[in-house]
Amino acid sequence: MKIAVLSPVAWRTPPVHYGPWEQMASNLAEGLVARGHEVTLFATADSVTSGTLAAVCPKGYEEDRELDPKVQECMHISYLMELAGEFDIIHNHFDFLPLTYSRLIKTPMVTTIHGFSSPKIIPVYARYNDIGYYVSISLANRSPALRYTANVYNGIRTEEFTFEGQPEDYLLYFGRIHADKGTFDAIQIALATGRRLIIAGIIQDEAYYREKVKPFIDGEQIIFTGPVGGVERSRVLGRASALLHPVYFEEPFGLSVAEAMLCGTPVIAYRRGSMPEVIESGKTGYLVNNLQQAINCVNDISKIDRSYCARYAKEKFSEEKMVDEYIKVYENIA
Repeated sequence: MKIAVLSPVAWRTPPVHYGPWEQMASNLAEGLVARGHEVTLFATADSVTSGTLAAVCPKGYEEDRELDPKVQECMHISYLMELAGEFDIIHNHFDFLPLTYSRLIKTPMVTTIHGFSSPKIIPVYARYNDIGYYVSISLANRSPALRYTANVYNGIRTEEFTFEGQPEDYLLYFGRIHADKGTFDAIQIALATGRRLIIAGIIQDEAYYREKVKPFIDGEQIIFTGPVGGVERSRVLGRASALLHPVYFEEPFGLSVAEAMLCGTPVIAYRRGSMPEVIESGKTGYLVNNLQQAINCVNDISKIDRSYCARYAKEKFSEEKMVDEYIKVYENIA
């Protein structure tokens, strides 16, 4: 089967440190190539794939601020659509914009919806309900206005993450620095329990960082490392005693949550969005409703079996399982 995988162009595919949508596009493309499919990855020119790379954008626009995001996006999407007839399936990881071409091409388009940036974009998806093949990444992230073909959880390249049975004595916050992600709450949990906290991620909201995060960073108890990728990502996730995920929005999936569990690290998360689907409360971490409950759970984290966390995540969130599910989607369409 000839498959075009359309990745975003904010970051390289796979990303150097941050870029969850790009990471999933890469994991899927590599998994499909390993199964013998002919895959063309549409991504930035500095992207890496074992399939065929097709690119008109030199770099991610978040990595080269001289690039205009709208120009890069238009060129990138239209480049694929001009070649659409060469493929059996187009798999869109680029959100709603590619849908506007879907009535103009004959190739069926599968769209993985990685989340809704705003309810205002849902009418675009709804307009193409009749010809679109929509895949959610959690049941919690579905809109009643849309018709879904499947639900497929994000899949992790398990060989890139190492199990750590003996963690160090620090808590970890891993994600973008933004109010939605609850960075401030993670700091309060660490302060209330006297635990060291490592904060790893990009600063997405500068004002929030200056007001709610930076004043607490002392380099000793509260440590900010910036974004972490590659081998260091596995090390930081795996050696933590727990990952804190005190989100204030309806989390579509939570890639770092699954990655942490794969390393054996349990997660304390607010019960929002997909968290009840991703975390088995009491077994791979704790689901809580507020800050005080999260603080109370820190002392219980040693009760979690880290080897069970790793087995659970590997069984439920592996790249192999994700690829299996997407191949079923393609075959049903074909």
